[in-house]
Amino acid sequence: MQNFTNLYINFKDCYTFIMKILGIDPGMAIVGYGLIEFDGEKPILSASGSIQTSKDETDSKRLLEIFNDLSQIVEEFKPDCASVENLFFFKNQKTVIPVAEARGVILTVLEKFEIPTFSYTPMEVKQVLTGYGRAEKKEVEQMVKISLGTETLPKLDDTVDAIAIAICHSRNI
Repeated sequence: MQNFTNLYINFKDCYTFIMKILGIDPGMAIVGYGLIEFDGEKPILSASGSIQTSKDETDSKRLLEIFNDLSQIVEEFKPDCASVENLFFFKNQKTVIPVAEARGVILTVLEKFEIPTFSYTPMEVKQVLTGYGRAEKKEVEQMVKISLGTETLPKLDDTVDAIAIAICHSRNI
C-alpha cells in the first residue's frame, strides 16, 4: 500500500498547473503588457513590453496597429486569461475617448482568441497589491518587485502597471 501512495504523490507532483495571465494597461499611445506565470503561490514574469503608436498616424491606423500587435502577442504567448485595466476616472477629458477606443480594440482581440477577460480599476489594483486603494505609483512598483522577487522592473510605467494588473488577478483567482 505504501508504494501505491508514493506513486500517487509523484503523479500529483508531475501535473502542477501553471496559469499564464496577460495583464494589459490600455492606451492609445502606449499599451503596456505583462505576462506572468502563476502556480498558485508565486507569480513569475515571463514577458513584458509595450505597443507604441505614433501620434502622427490617424486614430484608425493606431487602433489597427494595436489590434495587429496584440494579436501577435496573444498568438505567441497563448495566455490562459487576461486582466485589463478598466477606465474608472480620467483627469484629462481629451484622452478618455481614445483610451476607451483602444480598450475596445484590446477586448475585441481577446474575444477573437477566446481569452477569458477580467477587468480591474486602478484603485482595485492598488488595494490588492498594497492594501490601500489610493497608494502612490512608487508603492505599487515596490509591491510588484516584492511579488516577483526582483529588484528591477521595465522602464515604462505602462508596462509596470500591466504587470501589476496581472498580479492583481493572480490574487483574485
